[in-house]
Amino acid sequence: MNRRTFSLSLAFTALLPGSIARAVEGAPVTVYRDPSCGCCEAWVEHMRKAGFAVEVVDESDLAGRHASLSIPAELAGCHVAVIGDFAFSGHVPAGDISAFISYPPAGAFGLAVPGMPTGSPGMGETGEPYEVMLLARNGPPSVYARH
Repeated sequence: MNRRTFSLSLAFTALLPGSIARAVEGAPVTVYRDPSCGCCEAWVEHMRKAGFAVEVVDESDLAGRHASLSIPAELAGCHVAVIGDFAFSGHVPAGDISAFISYPPAGAFGLAVPGMPTGSPGMGETGEPYEVMLLARNGPPSVYARH
């Protein structure tokens, strides 16, 4: 490899993370939510502030939607977002979603925050510690992040 090729490789590599960030920013997100749930709107606003383009769809059969996306019932949240081939259930922080989309773990199809923990996006500023679970195609869920 000559000096010019090496320099161009370094320049391309340096630009790559920014390119990924720009690809995530503005990514179209479809959020399916229970129409009677108010905290979903706060989470949607959190996602929009992070740069995601969010479309909200009221879903009368949210359990069926979770099942169709292979999200275990025990990890289901009050809403589920779909971005491309990935699913994000519950109050998953936008930063975790961006990191996941930028560098998806092998065999994973999404993230979930079960229940509605206080302090998670859309559920208030402070609260209890909670875990973001990694959803794998061929294995049990595992912890992706702790907040």
